[in-house]
Amino acid sequence: MSTLKTLPRIMKSEVFQRFFQLASYAKLTKEERTMYDISLKRKWDAEAVRMYQEGLEEQLGGLEKQLEEAKKAVVSAEARGEHKKAMETALKLTKIGLSVKQIAEATGLSIKEIEKLK
Repeated sequence: MSTLKTLPRIMKSEVFQRFFQLASYAKLTKEERTMYDISLKRKWDAEAVRMYQEGLEEQLGGLEKQLEEAKKAVVSAEARGEHKKAMETALKLTKIGLSVKQIAEATGLSIKEIEKLK
């Protein structure tokens, strides 16, 4: 094997590659193995941190989207509440006898909306 310049095609398979890695590891001195193990652990730790950070970023993106949706829902609910309050006020003003035009000016509602109340 030590005289081969290139590996035969059959030895390029995943099984042989793994075997060569193990053989290289076995040749290392105790100190070299320790250094290799430490560097491998650092690599795994870095990968774990990266994956964890990606998960956090995904969660943050989801939370930001939920927050935007909640803000839109609040704005929509406030608008519906204001419109409902204006309609109630218009109904009261209609009962008092104010004109449709006066009620429209006071409430900000359209004349059509006020006429529907009658």
